[in-house]
Amino acid sequence: MDTRNVSAGKPMIGGAVHVAPIGTTLPTDATAALDSAFADLGFMSDAGVVNDGSRTSQAIKAWGGQTVLNIQTEKNDIWTFTMIESKNVNVLKQVFGEENVTVDSQTGLITVTVNAKELPAYSWVFDMLLSDGSAKRCVLPYAQITNVGNISYTDSAAIGYETTLSALPDASGNSHYEYITAS
Repeated sequence: MDTRNVSAGKPMIGGAVHVAPIGTTLPTDATAALDSAFADLGFMSDAGVVNDGSRTSQAIKAWGGQTVLNIQTEKNDIWTFTMIESKNVNVLKQVFGEENVTVDSQTGLITVTVNAKELPAYSWVFDMLLSDGSAKRCVLPYAQITNVGNISYTDSAAIGYETTLSALPDASGNSHYEYITAS
């Protein structure tokens, strides 16, 4: 046991959640500068980023009811977070689709068209600082937004886009990579 191995994750200063088109050069460590194609999605809600990596299995029973084999039937790599920069064009492009968000170059007017077109997959990076000052980076080579929750417009909370992201296997069969610097 070592209490130095216990940590919390805080957002990296200068941006914690980044997204880029599939095929962008991905980082292979916790601190290297990201490719310029990565867009910063700004502030997230104080709930942070949650990763559901759960597995489910099916018990195979022999005659008489004894379990003799467990077969994995599902392995999730689902990420949830709430983006709260509701005027960030990069956020809007992720929530509504890149071709559905335009910015008038003269007036700065943002126009969002809402439709049922499927959102494409992107590469995602989550950067955080651990309690001892170590850096942790989670890299999702191929992930797609599968759900955006209710959007509330109230005078008591920030407008937020509660986002569910499904990380899918890359060519090596891995849905994400984690890199942590030495303390």
